[in-house]
Amino acid sequence: MTIFTLVLYVAMVAAVFTLVTKFVLNKVNNLLVSFLQHFCGVLFIVSGFVKAIDPLGTAYKMEQYFAKFESTFEGTWLSFIAPLFPSLTKYVNGFSVFMIVFEILLGVMLIIGSSRRLTAWAFFLLVLFFTVLTGFTYLTGHVPPEVNFFSFGKWGPFIETNMQVTDCGCFGDFLKLKPKISFMKDIFLLVPALIFTFGFRKMHELFTMPTRSILNVATVVGVTLYCFNNYIWDIPAINFRPFKPGVDIVKQKDAEDAAQQGVKITAYRLTEKKTGKVVEVPYEQFMKELDKYPSEKFEFDQVKSEPVIPITKISDFDLTGPDGSSVTEDWKAIKGYHFMVVAYKLYGEEAGTKTETVRDSVFKTLPDSSKVFDSISTRTITHKQYNWDEHYLAKWKKVVAEMTKAKKAGATVYAITSPYDPAMIDAFKEKTGFNFLVLRADDILLKTIIRSNPGVLLFKDGTIVEDWHIRKLPKFEEIKTTYMK
Repeated sequence: MTIFTLVLYVAMVAAVFTLVTKFVLNKVNNLLVSFLQHFCGVLFIVSGFVKAIDPLGTAYKMEQYFAKFESTFEGTWLSFIAPLFPSLTKYVNGFSVFMIVFEILLGVMLIIGSSRRLTAWAFFLLVLFFTVLTGFTYLTGHVPPEVNFFSFGKWGPFIETNMQVTDCGCFGDFLKLKPKISFMKDIFLLVPALIFTFGFRKMHELFTMPTRSILNVATVVGVTLYCFNNYIWDIPAINFRPFKPGVDIVKQKDAEDAAQQGVKITAYRLTEKKTGKVVEVPYEQFMKELDKYPSEKFEFDQVKSEPVIPITKISDFDLTGPDGSSVTEDWKAIKGYHFMVVAYKLYGEEAGTKTETVRDSVFKTLPDSSKVFDSISTRTITHKQYNWDEHYLAKWKKVVAEMTKAKKAGATVYAITSPYDPAMIDAFKEKTGFNFLVLRADDILLKTIIRSNPGVLLFKDGTIVEDWHIRKLPKFEEIKTTYMK
């Protein structure tokens, strides 16, 4: 074999190897992009679907973010942005539905390869937005309560209780992810997002263009209607929250309270004020060496054990009466069937005051201690006036009608609302004719109990028997026949 023949042979082998390698790598790249399309598409559909089951949950999470953003931007050179967030809160339900529909639509478009360039950029921008959001949520754990987020030099070690928004809500109440895990997830998703953006031509396409368009339209319409059904027309189809039919709130709260009381301090996390150095010292060792860590030089944070059972929002179930005193134990002692009407917000605004003159009879006491009429005195009483949303009042007419029947049948009826001014609650009761006891509770707790305002729950002792959206509240006669057996 001549050298020329050998060189020619090697060149041919190299050429064939190069072509095969390029072909294989191209196929691998195409397969990788196709796999990522399916993976990310399914992830977005699942994430969006569990939020579509409970759109109000996402809306409430947005409210938390808006409140945190407002306080964060206040007092900084970006303070002009702060007033924007209270305005956005008014439209939070619409934002929630839009984001849910957009997320699921994007997942469908990824899987079927619809409008590849547009889909790639939309996916990249949405993931980038989620990354900033989850990163902000996680990093607030390093910001002490009295420090603004933008005061980077005053950040400290990560403390979970520093976070005002404790989870991103990526999977609604179905799956609660730790902020750090959510942040890492979104950073990971930036990789396929960049691959799609710069390699969108390698993304696969399924079906014909008209078929893809029909699927996209059907997704938008179907998901929008499903979202509406789960908060405008009814409560969520699936209840991922701790307050659900069959749960004994009294027993669960007692169990969670006991679990929290059983939590022990396992160590102290010490931060040296001068250097910022952090050290974790076991509890027993810390108590023995307490003199080594003067408060002038160190900041202390407790490290605690985990409760023996998961702690839910039921542990925050605390009710107060009209005078502001706790009535939680009294509520836990209620026996038999009782109706709870929940209204986290009363849609009314103060509209000035009304002055009324009241005439009082004055009596004088005689030497024999008897009293006789003396004169008439007058005094002025000022009442606050309110303008109420007529559409909201119409919902309460149904509640009042059915709850009045329930009370006549011997059931206990009461309402729980946010801690409004007593004058406002009295004015609302007078306007609606709701002549029952009204208790107070934290608005976040009330939003968790039921996704309807107002919403009605039937209890037997401490157990939830059933809950209803205001639009689905049956006649009392039907409730009595079906549930009060």
